[in-house]
Amino acid sequence: MRVFQPRHGAARSGFTFIELIMTLAVLSVLVLIAIPSATVAVRQSNERDLRRALIEIREALDAYKRAADQGRIEVKAGESGYPRALRDLVDGAVDIRSPQRQRLFFLRRIPRDPFHADPQTPPEETWGLRSYGSPADAPEPGADVFDTYSRNESIGLNGIAYRQW
Repeated sequence: MRVFQPRHGAARSGFTFIELIMTLAVLSVLVLIAIPSATVAVRQSNERDLRRALIEIREALDAYKRAADQGRIEVKAGESGYPRALRDLVDGAVDIRSPQRQRLFFLRRIPRDPFHADPQTPPEETWGLRSYGSPADAPEPGADVFDTYSRNESIGLNGIAYRQW
């Protein structure tokens, strides 16, 4: 049996060990650059979603309050005119000015807090709630929902805690 042996000076095929090491080094540098960029991109996306969700909920809360102030939603004596729960924005309220007693709806669905860790938690339970009688610097839930905030303790890319957005 004859074993093939290349002639002296014949071209070799394949890579040398040094070439493989250099290729791995270049790839590892590229990965080290890409991972932080991807992490920041995911965080920016979550912050954008948080901003949109807060705007959507707050506009719905304001619309509910306007409807209450206009006499379209029944408000009992001593109540603020804000909904009792976030779910009221989706379930709606009876328009007492409507002859057919139609319902007024303020949200199609409650958005989730994108920074809430448990995906099984219902969206309305992912938010911190502030009642009308609660101070802004120490929000507490109460008889109504005046505002919402993220329960996440982290600081945003803009340097402001998510709870204060």
